[in-house]
Amino acid sequence: MRAVTFQAAGVVSVEERPEPELIDTGDAVVRIDATGVCGSDLHIFHGRVQIEPGFTIGHEYVGTVVAVGDAVTRVSVGDRVLGCFQTACGSCFFCRRGLYHRCLQSRTFGHGAALGSLQGTQADMALVPNADLILRRVPEGMSNDVALFAGDVMGTGFHAIDASGLRPGDVAAVLGLGPVGLCAVQAARAAGAAHVFAIDTVPERLSVAESFGAEPVHLVEQDARAIARGATEGRGVDVCIDAVGDPKVLESAIRLTRMCGSIQCVGVYAERAEVHLGLLWLKALTLRGGHANVIGHVDRVLAMLSAGVLDPSALVTRHMKLEEAPEAYAIYDRREALKIVLTP
Repeated sequence: MRAVTFQAAGVVSVEERPEPELIDTGDAVVRIDATGVCGSDLHIFHGRVQIEPGFTIGHEYVGTVVAVGDAVTRVSVGDRVLGCFQTACGSCFFCRRGLYHRCLQSRTFGHGAALGSLQGTQADMALVPNADLILRRVPEGMSNDVALFAGDVMGTGFHAIDASGLRPGDVAAVLGLGPVGLCAVQAARAAGAAHVFAIDTVPERLSVAESFGAEPVHLVEQDARAIARGATEGRGVDVCIDAVGDPKVLESAIRLTRMCGSIQCVGVYAERAEVHLGLLWLKALTLRGGHANVIGHVDRVLAMLSAGVLDPSALVTRHMKLEEAPEAYAIYDRREALKIVLTP
């Protein structure tokens, strides 16, 4: 089968790999019908996240089940399914508390040995461990483009808002309008935010955020802090989402957020970073970060997608063939697409 593999910083290629086979009774093998190129994949592409050369990358997927282990009961051969970006055991200390993203045996698709050596989903086929927990049937009539978001990007945007403690009537700011940030904008509106400031430098992304009901703010051409304070009687926003993963963005979030407010980091931080913790302390802010609990949210997210409460379809701006993956990564790296979906 064909698989997209990491070779070196800035270099991916499409290579032949053996088809996956069932290893455990809880496994499933899925024929991939659609897979996305994600901002997290760019961290690998840039060399920020260490991964072995030749490893199959990718972690977003919709497909058809072609084989299941004897212990799998919730999906069957022939089912059209979507999958979460990481796995969980379902029985450890953290899983028993619903904290699947911190499972002691968690493995992330397409991220190499550091995150469990689970081959990625930018391929013709993929092995999915613990399939009953990780896979969901795609609702009738839902497109691959929409379903693809439930297992990662919309799940992450939803997690950002859910974990932030945003309440109806709150004012929120989202820093960074990639797909995750734009999904957070939608999730904030769905959760009842009275006002959402969407902050970025790319005009096209600001326009998409505005179409989702947010107020677009250009990071360079406008004073985001003054605008937020002007709309909140000088307080600042109740909740701020860092959807970038950059210390300068986190510093901005600290300054944008009101006293006793909440900052949620869903952008990836792979290095040490320096921020003004004294200001965070003085303002008594709550700061949270880490992987999104996509497995814990997937059923609610899928229900909201099915009902049209959340709709990420506008974020898919390009479709390409799997064999065009090197070009797709180059395009995505140049920020010439919001979301690229690869198909066989």
